[in-house]
Amino acid sequence: MKPTITIIGAGLAGAEAAWQAQKCGVHVRLVEMKPKKYTPAHHAEGFAELVCSNSLRSDSTANAVGLLKAEMRRLGSLVMEAADATRVPAGSALAVDREKFSAYITEKLRACENIEIIEAEAESVSESDGITVVATGPLTSDTMANFLQNDLGLGGLHFFDAAAPIVDAQSINMDTAFFASRYDKGDADYINCPMNAEQYEAFWQALISAEEAPLHDFDREEQKNLKVFEGCMPVEVMARRGRDTLLFGPLKPVGLVDPRVGKASHAVVQLRKENVEGTMYNLVGFQTHLTFPEQRRVFRMIPGLENAEFLRYGVMHRNTYLNSPEHLGENYRLKNKPIWFAGQMTGVEGYVESAGSGLLAGLDAARAALGKESVVFPRTTMLGAMSYYVANGGVGAFTPMNANFGIVEPLPYRVKGGKAAKNEELSRRALSEIDLILEKLE
Repeated sequence: MKPTITIIGAGLAGAEAAWQAQKCGVHVRLVEMKPKKYTPAHHAEGFAELVCSNSLRSDSTANAVGLLKAEMRRLGSLVMEAADATRVPAGSALAVDREKFSAYITEKLRACENIEIIEAEAESVSESDGITVVATGPLTSDTMANFLQNDLGLGGLHFFDAAAPIVDAQSINMDTAFFASRYDKGDADYINCPMNAEQYEAFWQALISAEEAPLHDFDREEQKNLKVFEGCMPVEVMARRGRDTLLFGPLKPVGLVDPRVGKASHAVVQLRKENVEGTMYNLVGFQTHLTFPEQRRVFRMIPGLENAEFLRYGVMHRNTYLNSPEHLGENYRLKNKPIWFAGQMTGVEGYVESAGSGLLAGLDAARAALGKESVVFPRTTMLGAMSYYVANGGVGAFTPMNANFGIVEPLPYRVKGGKAAKNEELSRRALSEIDLILEKLE
């Protein structure tokens, strides 16, 4: 008799986890509450429903998410198989027909003899479920969230995601910006972008008039009383309170002396390390509702960020996720129980990233059920780097993260040809590692 594992949720992460697990030779109980019950964001009966954009972003391996796709293709990803089969023209991006994409995955899973579909809402995880992968998504029901937080001891689930943009450290113009800590307290860990009065006025005007991203109905309900979220107020909302409000908030210049001129500026934007290596920096206090194009336009008005490359844009939406570094270990496994997590609730951001976490969780859970050792993906791969980030976090409070080259283990040597050449070399190294992993999995 085949070992059995339970996977809760048939979104991108759960669908991929189920596919990978059954390929290993285990029986999968895939529990999905649709069509009996829907979250506020879901409307179709099929699995792996794309609720926002139909784009899975860049397909180039010079791009981090493109590398992630390439790794997943080599590992036999169902999500990537479906995306390639249902793609629509979108330039260098991989976009899909969302209905055909969902139908493709649904049909594959329903037709698989190793997968048993159970149409019911899971409100908890019990010992009778055996080895379990929880992939209930960012809109996890209150009942399941309460179980995870209280009964399972995963206190501190976040129900609102307010994250500032993150930029590539190499794209910051250090001819303008400077290192310093306020009042010279501690090490000079912050990068500071100084503004004169004229620059601040132009930035403020652009910020208060910039276009905000439309909200889902469930997000709008969560945010209609912003005083609840005073600690993570969008920077543009703060700016609209008055011309000088930001000067007493995230752009406060007091105690930050530019060593090149010997005095403080009219305003200063601070950037803080996002990881120990210092390859990524976040804009302190810049949680935002602005559209991604507007974030690029407005935040590049900040002196020193004229050519900033955004590794992650600022977001503010409902998003149930764990304080994963405290609770999860390798391959998204709970540290003290045979339970794995997958998808956005682990702290990954994005369609492909969610599916990638499901790939590792499903594979590892199946190997555990079969009595086999875990195969840990190294940080030289994008799959491994994502898993490492979720298990260890960066600097400061843990926040969700997209796939990006800033979390990948750096090359031990320099590459000529600029950033694109370096990224291609990182991708070449990663795919070589994936080939070695495939040998271990056979």
